[in-house]
Amino acid sequence: MGRQLDEQISARYPVGRRLRILDVGPGQGTQALRLARAGHEVTGLESDPVMLGVLREALAAEPEGIRERVRLIEGDGRDTGVHFTPGSFDIVLCHGVLMYVPEPDPMLAGLARVLAPGGLLSLLVRNADALAMRPGLAGDWDTALAAFDSPAYTNRIGLEVRADRLETLTATLAGIGAPLHSWYGVRVFTDQATDGRPVPAGAELERLLRAEERAGRTDPYRGVAALLHLCGVRG
Repeated sequence: MGRQLDEQISARYPVGRRLRILDVGPGQGTQALRLARAGHEVTGLESDPVMLGVLREALAAEPEGIRERVRLIEGDGRDTGVHFTPGSFDIVLCHGVLMYVPEPDPMLAGLARVLAPGGLLSLLVRNADALAMRPGLAGDWDTALAAFDSPAYTNRIGLEVRADRLETLTATLAGIGAPLHSWYGVRVFTDQATDGRPVPAGAELERLLRAEERAGRTDPYRGVAALLHLCGVRG
């Protein structure tokens, strides 16, 4: 995911340019902190006060120069118009958030409005077109069959959420003035990994990442990925 995002950034902006980045639903701050360490100005908009506290603790452990580049706001991604003026950001990230939003179109339109012309909108969503893959490979046939007919599913922490289809989001992005520029698959081979399983290290980890990265940009593999990474560009 980070490699895909870096590829999009380097293709659009000069090396060394300090970008204005909004991360909607930053969670533990994986991308927000990584981008701040790279020299960018990052604003995190988080609606969950518990996660916001976790992120503040993580930020407090960073050097002062990085802390100064990060601003954290408690707020809902559906209310970006309340917090920011149009064109405030070069990049807007919304990763792992849309599955919790019953009607995502108004939220996406708001995210597009706060993007500057030519700005990048990065979305990470659950892939509704491959929703039967995980239960099917696990032999959970009832759940797999139900996934063909509905984008609703229960995630790994037991919450009822929803997935998105590439075709639908492509139309939505065109309609809000940030048409789809590139898309990738995420977790093509590794979605079946059990929670708590040790992460490979060294050369094995590098081979895993190379395989996932290759599959994530190659048809037909990317179409059956657990997640989709969509990149729209503001016109």
